Amino acid sequence: MPKIEDVAAKAGVSVTTVSRVLNNRGYISQATRDKVAQAMKELNYQPNEMARSLFRKKSNMIGLIIPTVSHPFFSELVYHLEYYADQKGYKVLLCNSNRDISKERKYIDMLKKNQVDAIVMGSNVQDVKHYLNLNLPIISFDRTVANNIPIVTSDNYTGGRLASRLLVDKGCRKLAHISGGVGGPNHAALLASKRFQGFREELLDTEIEHVSLELEITGLGDKRNVDELVRFFQEHPDADGVFATSDVLAALVIQACHQLKKSIPQEMKIIGYDDVGIASLVWPRLTSIRQPIREMSECAIELIARLLQGEEVSMINSFPVTLIQRDTT
Repeated sequence: MPKIEDVAAKAGVSVTTVSRVLNNRGYISQATRDKVAQAMKELNYQPNEMARSLFRKKSNMIGLIIPTVSHPFFSELVYHLEYYADQKGYKVLLCNSNRDISKERKYIDMLKKNQVDAIVMGSNVQDVKHYLNLNLPIISFDRTVANNIPIVTSDNYTGGRLASRLLVDKGCRKLAHISGGVGGPNHAALLASKRFQGFREELLDTEIEHVSLELEITGLGDKRNVDELVRFFQEHPDADGVFATSDVLAALVIQACHQLKKSIPQEMKIIGYDDVGIASLVWPRLTSIRQPIREMSECAIELIARLLQGEEVSMINSFPVTLIQRDTT
């Protein structure tokens, strides 16, 4: 395997000159750059990226910590984040925390050792003290971490209100709020909890009753989630409208209704949240509150780039949501 000394010898320059070309440091004439590039090509020389990052004190890597890439929202988020990071010259180092604090801490240690330039934090664990002293740019998705950590979010509160309003307008008389993982009423730091706040407050001046269920999501294919929903609807047989705080939860509600032989939307109307691909794939097709995931991802990477340049950025970066009506309402 050729070394930097081999490149220097073939190009007829010093090792220092080759290093300066590789790291774009100091003035080097175009003729010298061309000689070094030609020597590298002929020798098939591949520079050591880790060594270069240590020299530059910059790795061009962004750490991304999420609960699970198997969740459709997070898989779409990762797709868009990686695209916009690449446009800015960054690579993404993906970490699945599985909502495990100890695993998340290990990932943070790993990201520090790999000298990532910044972290995008999509975690929804309760304890986030391990993020506070990292001394590198952090962007948070949909949760409050600290006053100096910028947040990218959608208008969760309005999303909840839109869901309640549509269900009431469609004639529902008893609504169910289904949450799990994110969007539950008991996680104040998670901005997705505002979905429940908006849902509830839209009903204050009505006579519409509402009930809530927070599922412990252990896996998207876990039959226990559907079984728990079946029991819940058996306890509340008069519930005729559901706001689920993710499209995945809404898909589970559809399965539970099929088991109970409740027709959709005649006997049960259902609204999800996110409007990811699954919303158009389930049957009946799901009405959902759309988050602009692509725009939110672009914003997160832009914030990272600006922070790395030492610029000031907005602490709260909130995007509007849109009600997308389909067959479940």
